[in-house]
Amino acid sequence: MVDQTLSAGEVKAMLLHVASRVAESADVLNDADRAIGDGDHGLAMTRGFDAARQELESREYETVGAPVSEVGRALLLSMGGASGILFSSLFVEGARRLSSERCFGSIELARFLGDGTDAVEQRGRTSPGAKTMVDALAPAARTAAELRSEPLADALPRVAAAARDGVEATKEMVALAGRAKSLGERAVGHADPGAISVHIMLRAMDEYVTGRATAR
Repeated sequence: MVDQTLSAGEVKAMLLHVASRVAESADVLNDADRAIGDGDHGLAMTRGFDAARQELESREYETVGAPVSEVGRALLLSMGGASGILFSSLFVEGARRLSSERCFGSIELARFLGDGTDAVEQRGRTSPGAKTMVDALAPAARTAAELRSEPLADALPRVAAAARDGVEATKEMVALAGRAKSLGERAVGHADPGAISVHIMLRAMDEYVTGRATAR
């Protein structure tokens, strides 16, 4: 039977895979941001996760929260702007209750997303429906909480799918926060770049866990 949890080293490897997928998606994210923002979201995310990759590759970890928190610190120091603060909050605050854990399963996934989403909402002073990354995070966190008793390999695809549905929902929203707020109705029809980034990250996590299960 395949172990249904990840070790600290495997969480590190999963986050390195996330960093690779974010870098590969830079053009997609820039194009999405160009429609309702400055057009540089992909560049900022790539810069942040490249910094995170360098930090992750330079050390080993004993608990699963440590590499997650490491990513958050790297994003804060390298991305700049509101996105850097919010994505950093997702990882740093999402890691707090994982600081002593040595295994990452569905329960830890639910803690990470639940605590991280709460932090982003508080820091960004926003909530679902405002056309932000929260519109992908909140349904993902809710789904993770519902599936906390399921194996990680079964939970993650549904969590990523919830984030994808959240991205689609942002297309019909009028932006109530961020740079797109000034566009009003003109933002309708375009997905939020931050929400897209959330889906990319969760899909990459699912890819890693699925590949790990298949390899064994």
